Amino acid sequence: MIRAIAIDDEPLALQIITHFCGQIDFVSLEKTFTKQSEAIKHLNKYPVDLLFLDIQMPNKNGIDFYKLLESDVMVIFTTAHSEFAVEGFNVNATDYLLKPFSFERFEVAVQKARNEFQFKNNTAVQTHLMIRADYKLHRIEFEDILLIEGLDDYIQIHLKNKSKIVARISMKGLLEKLPETKFMRVHRSYIIPISKVKTIQNKVIQIDEFSVPIGETYKDEILKKFD
Repeated sequence: MIRAIAIDDEPLALQIITHFCGQIDFVSLEKTFTKQSEAIKHLNKYPVDLLFLDIQMPNKNGIDFYKLLESDVMVIFTTAHSEFAVEGFNVNATDYLLKPFSFERFEVAVQKARNEFQFKNNTAVQTHLMIRADYKLHRIEFEDILLIEGLDDYIQIHLKNKSKIVARISMKGLLEKLPETKFMRVHRSYIIPISKVKTIQNKVIQIDEFSVPIGETYKDEILKKFD
């Protein structure tokens, strides 16, 4: 999860960033600021991974503000003036958003931040999944997942404590978030944790109380995996 804050002297701009971040499941926007001085106090106490930073600010422009920061924090600059773009990239900005920007363009920028974040932290072992559902961000440990079931535009994650989480995400999108050494797709509607498989018989995989059908498309890959 990428921890972020946003700094902009326009409250409406901060509302837009907050709204967009709410649709991204790997960014946690922890706080927003209209004053750089308050942002600095927060950063000194609670370091983050990413800044959404407006360039045109009343006291000090965002680029100069970023240069003063001691921590190695990623930055996505925002501004209504394209002439600042070159200078923004001269300080190794992750991206530059020209106002007004769409959600699609915002998503491209945060994906760049995600790639950079993962590159910096590629020694870490992934042990959990972060999923947004029911207006909350859920941390789901891989070890707790029994089965992932596709339901049209939604997925249902069955957990070992008999509970389940329903989220609006495609099976393909979710599979990209899971390590291929731990999970595999066995049917158009099912993703399974490999370590939880009890038996495979007659094109059916048994996991706990679930009997999961094997799709014809995935049959050869599954047999190879468990041979």
